[in-house]
Amino acid sequence: MGRLYSLSYMTLETSPPKMIEFAAEAGYDLAGIRMMPTLPGGQAFPLMNDPAMLRETLLRIDDTGVKVLDVEIARIDGVSGVELWLPMLEASAKVGARTIVVAGDDPDGARMTETYGLLCDAAAPFGLTINLEFTPWTTLNNAATASRIVTEAARANGEMLIDLIHVARSKTTLADIAAIDPTRMSYFQICDAPPGIPASREELLFTARQERLLPGEGGVDVAGIIAALPDNLIVSVEVPSHSRLAAMGPSEWSKLTLETCRAFMDELDAARTTRPTRAAG
Repeated sequence: MGRLYSLSYMTLETSPPKMIEFAAEAGYDLAGIRMMPTLPGGQAFPLMNDPAMLRETLLRIDDTGVKVLDVEIARIDGVSGVELWLPMLEASAKVGARTIVVAGDDPDGARMTETYGLLCDAAAPFGLTINLEFTPWTTLNNAATASRIVTEAARANGEMLIDLIHVARSKTTLADIAAIDPTRMSYFQICDAPPGIPASREELLFTARQERLLPGEGGVDVAGIIAALPDNLIVSVEVPSHSRLAAMGPSEWSKLTLETCRAFMDELDAARTTRPTRAAG
């Protein structure tokens, strides 16, 4: 079976029914949706509070066959607790989602690990995994720390999510990526970005949230990072580009992102499978 591809929420930033619709039109297998904002006041589509949109989303899933991969986002900030996320977990189960994306921004590492574990426990009855993601501008800012939290929490449904731009713009090495327990990963997010690490938080956020590049267009070691990952992961295409989305429209941008990322991955996967095996000595 070939790679599965998911249209990440940030690539289009539209409602769940529209995400499913555009994903199907472009040829994606899966899609991501956002039910809770990354920050207070940010855009989100809380299906747990909108029965009409929930019904519409379910109809789109049934009509197209496109499933929901991930639901965003639970933010562990040292203040919020599991009770805040329970309605999202229930709604996520209703739409058949596989996983919840979690951001870690609690300055107390032990408390962040504890909260993460409790969230895994709450998600387990719904059949959901919990994917912990690191970002360079938050407390949880590298892969090694994220991997340690997932390992120390020791929950069967605990996973971690690798986003290529965050690897490139953090103190994360290829060795850190290769050291992650492969059973703790089910998918990764692909994109590219200009070379180097921006000096300011504002520039980090601008590129990550508004103007990423397609694989091969920038300076990220996309091939190297992917080579350090397990070879059976789902590919989530997370390429927010407000300029190209505005110029092309969501339908054409969805198609271009999938075509480009699939071609890139096909080339990498072909090289991986034809690479000579080193003889035993």
